[in-house]
Amino acid sequence: MIGRIAGILLEKNPPRLLVDCAGVGYEVDVPMSTFYNLPHTGERVILLTQQIVREDAHLLFGFLSADERTAFRELLKITGVGARMALAVLSGMSVGELAQAVTLQDAARLTRVPGIGKKTAERLLLELKGRLGAELGSAGAASTSEHATDVVNALLALGYSEKEALNAIKALPPGCGVSEGIKIALKLLSKG
Repeated sequence: MIGRIAGILLEKNPPRLLVDCAGVGYEVDVPMSTFYNLPHTGERVILLTQQIVREDAHLLFGFLSADERTAFRELLKITGVGARMALAVLSGMSVGELAQAVTLQDAARLTRVPGIGKKTAERLLLELKGRLGAELGSAGAASTSEHATDVVNALLALGYSEKEALNAIKALPPGCGVSEGIKIALKLLSKG
């Protein structure tokens, strides 16, 4: 299995790259999150990869971060999710956003990704629960609060954006109630 490639970036045609490694050109598909952070053509690039061997093709997918590759692998474990859909999910949202959606069980965020319907989003959230949401790190403690979803929904109803609401709940102490969480979040948002 090919786990990493390092070489010269020859071509960039989203989502496919051509990377020259010691005279061999590898075609690598990457999510848009990786694509936007690539160096210019002609420069050196290092990609963590996931190789998928099918009856009719050998496919190589590349990622700039280990978190992206891990999320891709977790998505592939879900029944009915292929490499293209996993790539679409990671192109439509960052790993952190995906982990937040899983932690908050927010299907609406996933349905914004082209090709993901409500039933698929719910299945993704159910199967990724406990596997991907735990990778949130510092935001994980606040987001796993049993009332975090209610606080986010209250902030959205008050006219705050989803990004503002999710950033505000990161500062909530674990185990705080809904009303206390809303008060804390509103204080934080009024300072910004």
